[in-house]
Amino acid sequence: MIHLLLHVLVPLTIALVIYRENWRQAFAAMLLGMLIDVDHLLADPIYDPERCSIGFHPLHTIIPIGIYIALFAHEKTRLPGLGLCVHIALDLIDCSEQVCSS
Repeated sequence: MIHLLLHVLVPLTIALVIYRENWRQAFAAMLLGMLIDVDHLLADPIYDPERCSIGFHPLHTIIPIGIYIALFAHEKTRLPGLGLCVHIALDLIDCSEQVCSS
């Protein structure tokens, strides 16, 4: 539950701190990063708290992650790219917590 909440709170915090004047638009653009979780629908079970998303789900693999970084590098796609990179970073943190608790 905390993991899902962070997927909203971290982009909101970034939007409020860095993009103060247009925080609503920045927040909405970064929330688009949540859409990559649609690939969880391909898994059985859809949600497994013990499973690391990175490297397992198609949109959480190395080639799409490279695309997310490239999106972040360009000014016109920076906010959606940032949202995607934040999403991947949070999933990666969640994966490392799973390893440490094992």
